[in-house]
Amino acid sequence: MTIHVPVTSSHDLLIDGRHVPALSGRTFDTVNPATEQVIAHVAEADAADVDAAVRSARAAFEGAWGHMRAADRGLALLRLAELIRRDTDQLVALESLDSGKPVSAIRRQDLPAVIDTLTYYAGWADKINGQVIPARPDALTYTVREPMGVVGAIIPWNFPLMIGMWKIAPALACGCTVVLKPAELTPLTALKIGELALEAGFPAGVLNVVPGFGATAGAALVDHPDVDKITFTGSPGVGRQILRGAAGNLKRVTLELGGKSANIIFPDADLDSASKAAASGIFFNTGQVCSAGSRIIVHESVYDEVVERLVARAKSMRLGDPRETSTSMGPLVSATQMKRVLDYIDIGVREGAQVATGGTRHGDIGYFVEPTVFAGVKHEMRISQEEIFGPVAAVIPFKDDEEAIRLANGTSYSLAAGVWSGDIGRVHRFTRRLKAGTVWVNTYGPTDVRLPWGGMRDSGFGREHGDAAIENFTEAKAVWINTGR
Repeated sequence: MTIHVPVTSSHDLLIDGRHVPALSGRTFDTVNPATEQVIAHVAEADAADVDAAVRSARAAFEGAWGHMRAADRGLALLRLAELIRRDTDQLVALESLDSGKPVSAIRRQDLPAVIDTLTYYAGWADKINGQVIPARPDALTYTVREPMGVVGAIIPWNFPLMIGMWKIAPALACGCTVVLKPAELTPLTALKIGELALEAGFPAGVLNVVPGFGATAGAALVDHPDVDKITFTGSPGVGRQILRGAAGNLKRVTLELGGKSANIIFPDADLDSASKAAASGIFFNTGQVCSAGSRIIVHESVYDEVVERLVARAKSMRLGDPRETSTSMGPLVSATQMKRVLDYIDIGVREGAQVATGGTRHGDIGYFVEPTVFAGVKHEMRISQEEIFGPVAAVIPFKDDEEAIRLANGTSYSLAAGVWSGDIGRVHRFTRRLKAGTVWVNTYGPTDVRLPWGGMRDSGFGREHGDAAIENFTEAKAVWINTGR
């Protein structure tokens, strides 16, 4: 079955409730990674456009949105969720067209997560409470949580809809306004969400969308003195640049960065389930996942068997047109990303690892790379230490628990990890000792908006989701009222 893809009618910026061209008049192309064909010309925001968007967001924050009842903000989020349900087919098609993601995966994971995030934070809107703290008998002392103000949200190309909503929904629920900078590779669904927000009744300026490049639009958003908060998902290198830029007015920053996550398989695990989940953990979304289980660390007694199972899984993957619901793996997002992944495969071969399957480009059209399994990987190899962000599994043997911990914690990243074992004592020891923001046990990869999400070290800092996101977008204020004796 093929889903036919409509293209949105407008590709201008969305500022102050209106579609407007970039002030410079410049546009950029967005390309279908499955066909390498240009699918749209999109207005290219730069510093002047970002300034207009920030001014609009500030006016909305201090005006209509700031004066709206919290419960009414929640209702607006619920209306947006209903419109997304209504337009699910179009959003799925646009996301697939722009990013190369298979429609089946978007429909199964991304869109349900978007709607769940919206409805969850809609419920939070009128429940952001302070505390009465009895500090003195002659005073009423309490706290309130107030919205930070204007939020600059910079989102990546691997999950444009889902990660975009991870930032939009809690920020708006808290009473902030948002200037959203989507990745230049995948701007179309962000513009569509902006249109739906207006249809849902959000006042002009509450959600502005400014597609553009990181060095211009992104940097302008980070440097802008009237942006109170930056929330960013992307690479550690860009995360460091954002920290430097945010220092100008000491704006608050939340960073969710890269990963090189370990998925540890012990001999007492259910090897069929572990291998299946390990393959999904690295090949889902063509490996373009921050928490991808790219290092599969396997006990030496079952190492060969697990490699064989992973190879069989890789060979069963159906690469092809993302619009086909039978497609299980689509292309990488761009020619640049394809070259990066193929270069890392060459590096792995030169380092002495063995390609058990895959290792080459798939076909001549589109940015497809075969799902690749490396065996004989040593911990110090670059393919074991550096984030590839593609469908490349590095399978590493270990002898005992201590070596497994050393290998798992032995990178600069600390986003996620997995443990497969039937030994409950071992499971508890590993969940304590693994340096990771999330540890999965006898599963790999599920997330939920109710649980905190984020990492440490080069994986960033701060947490998204749950009540942690409420803290991301609010500031605590103490109030002291003298009541006399």
